[in-house]
Amino acid sequence: MKDIATNKIFSFVWLITIFILCGCNKQPEDMVLISEGEFIMGSNMEAQDEGPEKKVFLKAFFIDKYEVTNETYRQFVKETNHREPKNWIVYGYREEEKDYPVIFVDYADAAEYCKWANKRLPTEEEWEKAARGRDGRIYPWGNEFDSSKANTSLSGIIGTTKAETYKDGISPYGLYDTAGNVWEWTDSQYNESRKAVRGGSWGLSHRFARAFTRVGYKPDTRINNLGFRCAKDK
Repeated sequence: MKDIATNKIFSFVWLITIFILCGCNKQPEDMVLISEGEFIMGSNMEAQDEGPEKKVFLKAFFIDKYEVTNETYRQFVKETNHREPKNWIVYGYREEEKDYPVIFVDYADAAEYCKWANKRLPTEEEWEKAARGRDGRIYPWGNEFDSSKANTSLSGIIGTTKAETYKDGISPYGLYDTAGNVWEWTDSQYNESRKAVRGGSWGLSHRFARAFTRVGYKPDTRINNLGFRCAKDK
């Protein structure tokens, strides 16, 4: 009887171990793992609040491969009765734009979505590392701007583009649209009254699409070039 009990305990412990190794540490769908370690953050090029360039250490974390789309945000709205983005209220939900980034969402909207998805908003440091990699490059793909790799005002497109449009513009970790398309909320403060947003947008030049560029918006801002992506602790 004692041997049977011991075997049962051993089996239980083994099953828990398998669950931890194969379940808890499994990479979430449509997220990428950003490995632990240092990266070069900021720049010595221009704006004072973007420098000086420095090395920052981060623990490993997950971050969304794509900006949150209208389709996934719609699921959130349906399940929680959260308010709709302003453009949906005025024009209705457009099925043909389901794979485009959701816009007209403020900081609270973004934070609530991430919480619903069992995630969170990334910090500025996390966002920047995921966008530019470890080597301090200016853009996700390198140091020279290329209008064919990002949706900015130089691309000739007036408005957002759907996920995976710019396959040649992915970051070193495989993220899409960390340069251009829509600004992205972070969980970091820009100053006492504004949250930091990153990545530039379709309506602005390549200068704002640089990986280190910092802009601050009031948390209740809801505009047509501002969206987000989520992060998750490893």
